[in-house]
Amino acid sequence: MLDFMDYVQNAFYEDSHWNRNNSYGTLTTTSQALLDFSTPLGLQLHISSLSTSHFASSYTLTSTGLLSGSLSYLYTSLRLPSLPCATRSLPLPAFTPTSYRQLLPLRPPDPLWWWEIWHAGRRIDTRDALLYGRLYLPKSTLEALYIRRLDPTSQLKISAVSDSRLPNGGSVLALLAQDKGKWSAEYMYSTDSALLGVRGLYNFGPDPRALESGVISRAEEDVTAVGMPSDSSSRERRAREKNATASEQVSRFSAGAEVYYGLLNKSGGMSTGVRFATLPAHTGFPYTMTLTLNPLMGNLSSSYSVRAGKLLSLSSRFDFNVYSYESEVVMGMELWKLKEGGGSGVDERRQHLGTKGAEETKEADNEGRVFGGIDEERHEDGDMAGCLKARIDQRGSMGLLWEGRVKELVYSCGASIDLRGGKDMISGVGLEVQYSS
Repeated sequence: MLDFMDYVQNAFYEDSHWNRNNSYGTLTTTSQALLDFSTPLGLQLHISSLSTSHFASSYTLTSTGLLSGSLSYLYTSLRLPSLPCATRSLPLPAFTPTSYRQLLPLRPPDPLWWWEIWHAGRRIDTRDALLYGRLYLPKSTLEALYIRRLDPTSQLKISAVSDSRLPNGGSVLALLAQDKGKWSAEYMYSTDSALLGVRGLYNFGPDPRALESGVISRAEEDVTAVGMPSDSSSRERRAREKNATASEQVSRFSAGAEVYYGLLNKSGGMSTGVRFATLPAHTGFPYTMTLTLNPLMGNLSSSYSVRAGKLLSLSSRFDFNVYSYESEVVMGMELWKLKEGGGSGVDERRQHLGTKGAEETKEADNEGRVFGGIDEERHEDGDMAGCLKARIDQRGSMGLLWEGRVKELVYSCGASIDLRGGKDMISGVGLEVQYSS
């Protein structure tokens, strides 16, 4: 289940036009969400609120034999006036987004002049920022996060943790990210072992920046060469045609790598990976394939994830170590349940609109109007009653998780099961309840 503070942070990314999926760190997000989901342990209660368009708070109470909790506060300089946050009115996929992350066509960075605000001949614009802090009790562990948009293509993120039980009393991680659309890069520094790192991702295919500027400039050159005045309507038509062609791209192949080195312990590491994923214009089942390699440790991991139906997603992963010959196979699934009579309104609307309505819906999907990973072409978000997640590996370890709603509360309950039997066949059972206003 998505934490409320993560929900607000994702809204900050969206409103500030930052693409979280165009990063090497999110290369295997889909398979991880389907295969590495966590099950709650004990009883957890979350009460959250977005009191103003700039400020949010959250309180957590956990009971696992011992009572503990946390206090969280978040402030953003970017106004979020239209962000819905009440559990009584939000559809279930807002708090339990689908694990299969559908990639959308790349979008070019915002022009610099979009960020300019002028008043009386002076620039008065500022850069959007987010501040977040969380205090764990009774351990007195403090977490902090600072995010600042520097320009349309870069973002600074600083995270810190303070705990007397950690070496040096805590650590700080700074990350400078750049997103050019066609490629992205991240530069990292951590006070833990004075770690330095860099990672990047390159997307093969058309460059979104060229689609925005190159088409119009070529149209101007064509009309100027024949001594005719430039026709703005012709340029706009050519730009629309080019953008339409880009939105019809059915798949994307991406490759990336990361390298890091600790100055204090004189050790380093690296990894590389590739991803092939279908885009919304793909007419078949959406699927994503990834392959990652850590040459120093000898770890090789491949995964395949597919949305096999309107409500069903499947994933499998095979890990192998070329040095020890150890291997692991994990399979998982996610199945959504409709409410009684859910989806009938959508079917009636489809019959009424006919072919034209289906084409309009497809165009909307290509533009990326997807909420929670379940788009309007399939079902309305309010039709969802619950979601079942399950995974199993070759050792017989199984994880089950059910996420649903009871009146104004959103909850998730799950367990970890060992099918080999024994005294600890069921090793962990928990219930997590969330309420927000």
